[in-house]
Amino acid sequence: MKFTVLGSGTSHGVPMISCECRVCTSTDPRDRHNRPCLLVTTDSGTNVLVDTPPEFRLMAIQHRLRRVDAVLYTHAHADHIFGLDDLRIFNWLQHAPIPLFGEQEVLDTIATAYRYCFVNTQKGGGKPQLDLAPIEPDRAFELGGVSIRPLRVMHGSLPILGYKFGTKAAYVTDVSLIPDETWPQLHDLDLLFLDATRKEPHETHFHFEKSLEVIATLQPKRAYLIHLAHDYLYAEDNASLPAGVELAYDGLEVSV
Repeated sequence: MKFTVLGSGTSHGVPMISCECRVCTSTDPRDRHNRPCLLVTTDSGTNVLVDTPPEFRLMAIQHRLRRVDAVLYTHAHADHIFGLDDLRIFNWLQHAPIPLFGEQEVLDTIATAYRYCFVNTQKGGGKPQLDLAPIEPDRAFELGGVSIRPLRVMHGSLPILGYKFGTKAAYVTDVSLIPDETWPQLHDLDLLFLDATRKEPHETHFHFEKSLEVIATLQPKRAYLIHLAHDYLYAEDNASLPAGVELAYDGLEVSV
């Protein structure tokens, strides 16, 4: 499997609007972070997205994305769903609807926010053709020959999903607490993507020290910090991380 980080930033993105800090004005492309999005390409060639952030159209163009076979949703906050309309080009290319996997409450929110996709309307301009596919935590399903297991994590007081791909890789964004029942699913991984929004503590996200503490406990072979705010200057902060831990950046590709 190949994992491509299409977006590694927070809900504001980096650079932030109106900010002149040294990260937001950096010329290093690794300091530019679009809103959160992961592309998972299975060995069979199936392309699975995790979330559709507002920059999804630009991500798809930059990475020459030719198909999207399914989308997994972690939760329904704006930075994770408001690029959904741009899936419609893939309906035309693939001549098929795209399944959206998420908890029922998340799918209900999507169906409300994008009501025009699910009712009869005029066809001018086109609209996404989507199939809503409810899932539940810890009930695995298969896409492209890979077992995908939704994992319960907490985003402040909001229950959301992380995802485990096969037995050796997991993606956990927007997390402030990992429930006891989820910890065993995150041990013995080859690859872990983990939220580390800021350097200072945050009410609804892991921060830098907490993420490193969790990684030290789980001991994956490789870990990448994601959902990054403008606290991190890649050239300095990445060099200071423990062995096997790195900052993610847009365009990062990792295979397992």
